[in-house]
Amino acid sequence: MAVTNWNIPLINKKTWQMMTPAPSASVAWAFFVTDAKERDNTGMYVLSATVQYLYHFDEDAWVQIASGALAGTFGAGACGARWRWSNALTANWGSTTTVTTATAINWIMKGGTIRFLTGTAGNIGKEVEVTSIMTVPGGTNVITFTPALGNAVANADTFKVDKGAYYIMNAGAIAAGIFKSYDPNTWVWTSLGTAGLPAWGTDGRLISTPSDDVFSTGTTSSATSTTLVTTKTWWVNQWTNYQVRIVSGTGIGQVRTISSNTATTLTVPAWTVTPDGTSVYNIEGNDDFLYLLGWNAVAMYRYSISANTWSTMAPTTARAAAPGIGMSANWIGKSWDTQWANEADIKDWRYIYSFRWGAGGTLDRFDIAGGTAGAGAWLNIAYVGLAETFTTGSSYAVSGRYIYIRKDATNRFFKFSIRGHYLEPLSTNLYPDGAALLGDKLFVKAYNDGTSDVLFWLYSIRNTGTELHRLLLF
Repeated sequence: MAVTNWNIPLINKKTWQMMTPAPSASVAWAFFVTDAKERDNTGMYVLSATVQYLYHFDEDAWVQIASGALAGTFGAGACGARWRWSNALTANWGSTTTVTTATAINWIMKGGTIRFLTGTAGNIGKEVEVTSIMTVPGGTNVITFTPALGNAVANADTFKVDKGAYYIMNAGAIAAGIFKSYDPNTWVWTSLGTAGLPAWGTDGRLISTPSDDVFSTGTTSSATSTTLVTTKTWWVNQWTNYQVRIVSGTGIGQVRTISSNTATTLTVPAWTVTPDGTSVYNIEGNDDFLYLLGWNAVAMYRYSISANTWSTMAPTTARAAAPGIGMSANWIGKSWDTQWANEADIKDWRYIYSFRWGAGGTLDRFDIAGGTAGAGAWLNIAYVGLAETFTTGSSYAVSGRYIYIRKDATNRFFKFSIRGHYLEPLSTNLYPDGAALLGDKLFVKAYNDGTSDVLFWLYSIRNTGTELHRLLLF
């Protein structure tokens, strides 16, 4: 049964609720990482290079996890992002409705979507829902799913689950272990590549662009080894740097970053199996990329998860000035605005919004699809509300068409409309905030009734404190 929120702001007062406090008080540079689409049950609280907790929304409770033992010096610039998928898992047997693995897994996977990566041709690219998990410590674990596959899962088949992984960047001199991922499905920390990055500090943000939402779908008209032809009518290059995935038919399971597009045709790196008139495609956010920005520099870096490599972005229009202390960076996914979702001139997914820093109310916007593949473009955005500025202690979170902001150490909250380019007040938490600290400690969680997201909560961790509060948004 759907849950309906009948709160009317002029009638029903917005009230902050106190939740279970964090186990340790927030310190300078501590930050919270959660699902960009607000749908997962856990978030990671990073308090130092060695201390990290998971917060479970359903239980309103915290658990300390094994130390990430991050290299570097925990300080300004430490940041993180959440990826949609788990690490790849290897099957040691299965059936059409089960997959077994000797890798240690946990219950977090239940309810998740499995995507098969390798194996029998008829199974590659197929997606199924996890219905139950039987874990046997030190033995074989059995995952049951639905619907049934056309072929039984075999030894050495690989798969992943959309229950996510955390990517954490520490600050300081670049060294092995300063950048790591943590998979909460298997409890594994993995050290990742850092070549091409500068020493990291001042302030920073790491952004993921997950593929949860589908922006366009259809059946392929024709294709070549590097193209996919459709019956659509698109704006030229509006899909640059998105990803296209073949979801059924010839070539199922293949995912490619879109290099460019014409009104009807996508250009991509070469297909392994060329799609044809049976191939159904989805255009989605790009699961392969993470964006890193900050360090008091206009430069921005992009990480390829599949290649485990960094590259320096070369935007067609450079950022006008560097972001500094108190900066933000938020990717706007599905805005729920019909004009932004117009498939002929898409705006959803395209933008990373970044407030520069405290002394002024300057806001910059990066167009991921602007220009050519690997480039993008920056634009300064003028907005109503320039008298409000955001400095040390400010935190930011995004949901739909709004960027939510906690100002400095005032416990005053605002929301910025990306649709209308204006800033408006949201709330004031009467519980006093602590001294201003760097580090994002604001996040949104959606409640799903099994069909759709129906309630949205804004969470805030107090500066220099353990207190956690939440506010019902709508």
